[in-house]
Amino acid sequence: MIRQLIWKMVWVAVCCLGLSLETVAQSRLDSLHHLNEVVITAKPFKEVIPAQRLNGLQLERLNTHNVADALRYFSGVQIKDYGGMGGLKTVDVRNMGSHHVGVFYDGIQIGNAQNGVVDLGHFSLDDLEELSLYNGQKSEIFQSAKDFASASAVYLKTKKPKFEKGKKTNLLVRYKAGSIQLINPSIRLEQKLNDRLSLSLSGEYMKSDGQYKFRYKRLNQAGEVAYDTTATRWNSDIEAYRIEAGVYGVVHNGYWQAKLYYYDSERGLPGAIVKNIWQNGERQGDKNFFAQATFVKDVTPKYKLQLNGKFAYDYTHYLSRDTVQFLQESVTKKMQFDNTYYQQDWYLSAVNMYSILPVWDVSLSVDFQYNKLNAVMRGVGTPFTFPQRYTTWAALATALNLGKWKLQADVLGTFVIEKVRNNVEAPDKSEFSPAFIVGYKPFSNQDLNLRAFYKRIFRLPTFNDLYYAQIGFSQLNPEFTNQFNIGGSYQKTFKTGMIDRIALQMDVYYATITDKIIAAPTGSSFRWMMTNMGKVESKGVDVSTVVSGHIGLVKLHTNLAYSFTKAQDFTKINGKKLSSYGDQIPYTPWHSGSVIAGAEYGTWALNYSFIYVGERYNGAVNNIPRNYVEPWYTHDFSLQKEFRIRSRYLLKASVEMNNALNQNYDVVLNYPMPGRNFRFVISFSL
Repeated sequence: MIRQLIWKMVWVAVCCLGLSLETVAQSRLDSLHHLNEVVITAKPFKEVIPAQRLNGLQLERLNTHNVADALRYFSGVQIKDYGGMGGLKTVDVRNMGSHHVGVFYDGIQIGNAQNGVVDLGHFSLDDLEELSLYNGQKSEIFQSAKDFASASAVYLKTKKPKFEKGKKTNLLVRYKAGSIQLINPSIRLEQKLNDRLSLSLSGEYMKSDGQYKFRYKRLNQAGEVAYDTTATRWNSDIEAYRIEAGVYGVVHNGYWQAKLYYYDSERGLPGAIVKNIWQNGERQGDKNFFAQATFVKDVTPKYKLQLNGKFAYDYTHYLSRDTVQFLQESVTKKMQFDNTYYQQDWYLSAVNMYSILPVWDVSLSVDFQYNKLNAVMRGVGTPFTFPQRYTTWAALATALNLGKWKLQADVLGTFVIEKVRNNVEAPDKSEFSPAFIVGYKPFSNQDLNLRAFYKRIFRLPTFNDLYYAQIGFSQLNPEFTNQFNIGGSYQKTFKTGMIDRIALQMDVYYATITDKIIAAPTGSSFRWMMTNMGKVESKGVDVSTVVSGHIGLVKLHTNLAYSFTKAQDFTKINGKKLSSYGDQIPYTPWHSGSVIAGAEYGTWALNYSFIYVGERYNGAVNNIPRNYVEPWYTHDFSLQKEFRIRSRYLLKASVEMNNALNQNYDVVLNYPMPGRNFRFVISFSL
């Protein structure tokens, strides 16, 4: 029954695709009867649940290397950084886990069926126009079914070519150098072919030896100093290339864009500093390629269509020469690995929205995705299962705009077929999940908006959860999350005085995760079994404020973010409470926050940023003094100067100082972060 339903969904997607081809043909004919100026009309849209955003010059002036660094400045976000230039960097929103965060690149999700985690260190900020974070989901119904399928979402919006009058070519060359032997040149070229078609091409190279000094200090159970030394971080080197090309077109009452992306890196994976082991032998090579395209058109004044398509190919080579200590054995055994993984991802999406009334819209989105994972396992383990996954998502949504009230509701159906080898059972799965959003504006003459939402969503077990040779267990249920959120936003502009604008957002939330997938030991620290045992309850408050103003000719801007979180583990095994029952879950601080402050005067710009992460407990589960982790914070500064040459060329130079107070800290225990370091950036554009 499920298989028949899935193929019916696929047939709907194919039919929508056929309709789009006819639409494209019609749009080309229509375009012959219009002037070069293109006007796209649409009903005004305002988000019920506004996103947290960083864009434009804010992104450029932050002392950040990648997307993960920038996301730290959003409230409710925790970044797990495993140290160094080559270390893994993942995002967790409201303590629901990295697997529950969807990461979208130009509106299409970045997938990883193997382990479900997107390494945000792969994505540079140089080509980004905007970075945004949504709790729950976007509060609009004209979006793909996968946009409804995450507990929270991060959107990476790349720059689109923009040309001044009479100009057809934009060129930007940038060079970054800094401490830790960093070199990072990049180039971006934009070309206007005609009024309806433009191109972009960008490339980047980054290399660092990853070596930096750090202080390692640990106390024993009696509170006495066990270790206190200064050492050098090893095996954190990285060499990476990124190439990206885009094509952007306009049709009558619509647009389309296509993108090619390639990333290639070779890096060391810096291990934990424990028992006087200062370096390890883990290495990882990545080759990531994807091609994607989007087409959007207002077919009629009432009917709007969007089509998405993507193919992705990911290559990962994991090499380990380390040894592993077994829990119940007194000897250390060689557990060396030399594994290669090959992952394919095919994706199609059709979004249809129809306006029944001026105040009432409905949409139907159907997505289909095929994932395939191959591997060459040269290490220890049972034969690989070569999993394949066929997934169909169907989302039915509606939105009402009743003046002061805005109402939205949607239901998402997810249908999965899996095929594996080696006599491993892979049952089909189907789930339905709803969401409700309410917005209310109490005063027509004030920009005060109140909101609330409920969302139930889940995440499927990854291929690693289900079939990885060392932890294989295929009878896992999805993890379910339930989110409740109440909040509001207020903004006001001022015509007189030093303050020009102030905007405030505050949200109170409660979330639960049931059937949480956890790893249970089976007698060794290397061989684990995945089971559905966990339950986590998370509650908290997120606050963010934006203030802009001026003093004379000096422009000032400030972004403030604060989060309070109480996330407790309520896991039981066989009806018995664990020793950690009621404890704050690992690496979740009660208090965290950030500040971004800047001043601009003419061609000068000064920026200051501050991040604070409060006290928490490490990954050893129990909230006991031995597992306590002290707060950490960093102060970063940057100074930028612009030089205009012959009114046509622009030269920018900046100097950055990160971790100005040279604080020694770990984001993840025993993975020390760099101390004070510097970076120099120079860019030339025409």
